[in-house]
Amino acid sequence: MNELLREYLPVLIFLVVAAGLSGIMVIASLILARQKPDSEKLSPYECGFEAFDDARRQFDVRFYLVSILFIIFDLEVAFLFPWAVSLSEIGMFGFWSMMIFLGVLTIGFIYEWKKGALEWE
Repeated sequence: MNELLREYLPVLIFLVVAAGLSGIMVIASLILARQKPDSEKLSPYECGFEAFDDARRQFDVRFYLVSILFIIFDLEVAFLFPWAVSLSEIGMFGFWSMMIFLGVLTIGFIYEWKKGALEWE
């Protein structure tokens, strides 16, 4: 049992160091950073409404749509990296499987584009 626990010691050390560095960075930013936001920081940015306003205010659903589309295509890129690394091992079957996957995503992207989901008025 002790040998098994020794194998996880580097992971435990890594987690302790990561948590410690994260805590130090957060505390340092609170101590060293200026805590007075200017007018530019308080202005509307991505969501299109005032930052410090009523949280129950309705806003356009297109913001959600664009963010969901971003997540979908971001995941597509996450699948491309391991595929590219292992392409020599998976052969032609893996290549054509990814081409079908990319084709389906491209068709979905064209459909969204034609429907006007990417238009921001």
